[in-house]
Parts: sequence; structure tokens; C-alpha cells
Amino acid sequence: MDAATRCRHALAPPGRGLTNQGFARLSMTIVFTTLILLLTVAISGVLIGLLPFRLPRPLVQIALGAALAVPSFGLHVRLDPELFFLLFIPPLLFADAWRMPRREFRRLLGPITALALGLVMVTVICVGFFVHWLIPQVPLAAGFALGAVLSPTDAVAVSAITGNARIPPRLLHILQGEALMNDASGLVALRFGVAATLTGAFSLPKAALSFVIIAAGGLAVGWALAWLFAQVRYFLTQWRGDDPSSHVALLLLLPFGAYLMGEHLGVSGILSAVAAGMTLNSIDTLKGELATRMQNRGMWAMLEFIFNGVIFVLLGQQIPVILAHAGDAKDSIGVDWWHLASYPLAVLVLLMVSRYLWVWVMLKLVVMRARRRGEAVTRVSSRIIATTTLAGVRGAITLAAVLSLPLTESDGTPFPGRSVFVFIAVSVILSSLIIATIALPPLLRRIQLPEDDPRATEERDARAASARAAIQALDRMREEYKAESDDADEASLYAEVAARVMAAYQPWLDPDSDAEDKQRARRGFGMERTLRLAALNAERDELYRLRGQAEINDVTMRRIMADIDLTEASLRSGRRSGKR
Repeated sequence: MDAATRCRHALAPPGRGLTNQGFARLSMTIVFTTLILLLTVAISGVLIGLLPFRLPRPLVQIALGAALAVPSFGLHVRLDPELFFLLFIPPLLFADAWRMPRREFRRLLGPITALALGLVMVTVICVGFFVHWLIPQVPLAAGFALGAVLSPTDAVAVSAITGNARIPPRLLHILQGEALMNDASGLVALRFGVAATLTGAFSLPKAALSFVIIAAGGLAVGWALAWLFAQVRYFLTQWRGDDPSSHVALLLLLPFGAYLMGEHLGVSGILSAVAAGMTLNSIDTLKGELATRMQNRGMWAMLEFIFNGVIFVLLGQQIPVILAHAGDAKDSIGVDWWHLASYPLAVLVLLMVSRYLWVWVMLKLVVMRARRRGEAVTRVSSRIIATTTLAGVRGAITLAAVLSLPLTESDGTPFPGRSVFVFIAVSVILSSLIIATIALPPLLRRIQLPEDDPRATEERDARAASARAAIQALDRMREEYKAESDDADEASLYAEVAARVMAAYQPWLDPDSDAEDKQRARRGFGMERTLRLAALNAERDELYRLRGQAEINDVTMRRIMADIDLTEASLRSGRRSGKR
């Protein structure tokens, strides 16, 4: 049976096959739906700009997705959890892991582990016992499964909510690291919760050992694949030269390969994708490949925008259907509407209180440890704790996880509490997003931050060091050329050009100096950048004029335009850095 036939059988309703014409119509429907989702993601940014007040992009995309699902539009995409995890999660986690600073991750490994592993276990236990007490019809093991569903956080939603508000760098890295790791720990815990519900048996030592094997195996698989990928790409580059498009395409497939390999071997595919991103970042195989680096940055930026947008649109797509079936959830446990509506609120309060207490205890322990070492410590800010608590926003991972719960047990009876769990999970997702949207920006504005951003200081120091190295190299080349050249006029011209190039690096050597000559040099550098940008715009306008009058063709224009764009990108990058 070929692949097309297998695909037809997989998509066909039970007991019937799809004809070629029916399969073609189904394919057109899939393509049409995909285009609608992409269009919705694209116009979400436009709508945000038209609104008289600011709304985070995730909430707008969720609302658009829900609007598409109303009967008037009739567009509803059923979220398949396995397909969702395969298509969306690996590339997004891979990109986040690639950008995660290695130094900060190592330094903050303790707090990240405490949140991504310790807090997940606390959440699973607290929610499990609480839901079992709140809804006696729900077995304790099924309550643990709901706790695992609600444990992963969504750092993407937090970044979109905070917008331009400055997050303390240390807190930002902790939240990024937590979101990277707790997806895997929460989903592994979900696997054990579901197994315990279906079999009625649970062994803590066996579960702990399985958890370690699954996590360590996922990390090992991701590291091995990334290392192998780096070696193969390095060999191909040395053998056939740099081919940016091919290398970027292969890189795009790496997170999917890591995820699939991990899942095939029975370990964590999510941790495999995370480990692949971190490993490739540490190997740094893109050194010296300018075109590949530029294409890679553009590709991942666009991919993240589209995938994140589609995730939130799909989340909004599920809400009307889930709320429409809320009556089934009410009937399954025999309560009225008021009691059903109070369950998500109670669970959300439990999640926030347990997170607040866990973060408070964790920070207190960090302060106590620092004092024992004789280090200078500052008082733990209640605003930092509150910000960390509210940043525990639940997102699409939670929705996909709760929808992945089995419909029935092995004997055919419905999975206990599944419809209630879906209602609670969706309500918690929306509530956490709305609360964070309202409360996070004011909290961040009131947090006392250093006047000089440590990241900006570090960047200035690095620029000064690189500028010194550049000036030393140019000076050495000038002296070597002067010694080797027999033409005095040529040597003088070379020295003049070298001095002009070295002057461009002078403003970076002492950017904090108040000396008049340094201030004048920096002003001159800014003027030069402005003049160069104006000249580039004039070049671009002239190229369009020449192309419009058929004096040059499109190939010539694109080649020259590529050089202009590269120069402009460098100048504008310098402008952003200089403003810090």
C-alpha cells in the first residue's frame, strides 16, 4: 500500500474509503483552512494597531480564532494533540533553546530546576488531592493527570503580554528556562497519571526511575543528533562550500527529527528538541557563514511569528465547542452551573497560591545560602514574587495535553472527569491570560531596575574590546604594508584609509567618557550614520528609477539592493545599540 493510499484510509470515515475526487476535495479543504489560519495570524497585528487600546497579540488571536468557529463562518479545526505536538512544539522549543544564553542557564540552573521540576511535582500533587476532594467522583490518579496538564507555563504569551515593559534580566531568563523544561516534565507526569488511572496501580520508585530515564534519554538523543548534524554540515561546507538555503532547510528539519527520534525510542521528544537547540548553540557551527546566519535569523523569526499565531488561533477555535459541551461536563458529575463555574476559579486560585509560596520559599533559600557564604544580598521584593507568580500563564500546551486524555478506559467506560478537565483547563488558560494582561504591566513598571541595564553595560564592554582588537589589527596591517611597500604615495594612501577605518571604532572604546573629544567623535559618528542612511535611500530610489525605465533588469537591481540592505542593516543595528 503506497503512502497516498494509506493517507486516504487514515482520513476516511470508518468503514468507507475515499475516492480520488473525495480525497482531492478533502485536500482542498485542508489547504483552504491553512490559508485562512495564516491570513488570520497576519491580520491580527493590523487589528492591534487599529484598536484604540492596547491588547496583547495572543488575546486578539484567540478572539479571532473563536470568531471563526461561530456558525456564521463555520470554520472549525479539530485539534489533534499528537499532530499538534509534532508540528508546533519542536521548532518553537528548539528556537527558544537556541536563543537561551548558556551562561545564564548554567548560573540559574537551580531556580530553573526548582520551577520546572519541583513546582511541577508540587502542582501535580496539590491539584490532584484538591480536585479529588472537590469532585469526589474523580479518582486521585485522574486528579494528578489534571495537575500535570496544568503545570506547563507559556513564556511566549508572557512576552507578548508584557510588550515594551522591561522585565528584570534574571527573572526573564528564569521564566524562559522554566518554560523550556516544564513542558517535558509536565507531559511525562501526565503519562504516569493517565497510566495510573487506566491500570489502577502506581509505584513511586518505578515512576521516579522511569522519569529519569525518559528525561536523560531525551537529552542524550537531542545532543547526539545535534552533534551529528553539526559534523555533517561542517563536512559538507568544507567539501562543497557554503549553501545557505540548503543548510537552513536542513536546520529546520532538525527539531522535528530530534522529536520523532526521541518519541520513537520511548524518551522525551520535547527534551530532545530542547537539547538539540542548546547543543547546536554551544557548538556554534555558523561561525564564518554570513549568508547562512542572515537567512537563518530571518527564517526563524518568521516561523516563530506564524507558528505562535496559529497556536493561539487554534486555541480560540476550540473554545466555542468546548463551552458548548459544558453541559456534558455538568451532567457527568451531577452539579449545577454555579458549582461547575466555581471549579476553574478554585483551581486557578490554588495554582497561583502554590506558585507564590513556592517562589517565596525558593528565593528565601537563595538569600539564606548567599548569607552563609558571606555574599551581599538584597531583600526579596514582593513585586518580583508577584510578577513571577502571574507570569505562570497557561497556554496551548495545556490545551493540547488535556485534549490528549483518552476518551475511555480499557474496559470502555468513559475516562473519569475528562469533560470536566477540558472545561477547567480552557477556563484556566483564558483566566490566567486575562489576569496577566491586566496585572503584569503595572507590576513591571513599579519594579526598581538599575539605571544602567547590565545587558547594555556588557554589550558596551564587548564592543569596546572588539573595537580595540580591530584597531590593533588595522594598525598592524598598516605598519606591515608600510614596511613592504616601495611606493611612498601608495603607503600614504593605505595609511589614510586605515586611519579612516579606525576612526569608526573610536566611539566604542570609551562610550561613558565625558571628554569633549570623545563626545564630539560620537556625535560625528551619529552624523555619519545619518548621512550614510540618506545616501543608501537615494541609491535605492535611483535603482527603482533605472529599473522602471528599463535601463537595468531585475537581476542587476536585486544584486545591488542586497548590498545596500546589508549595509543598512548594519547601520541600523549600530543605531539601536548606541541608544542604550
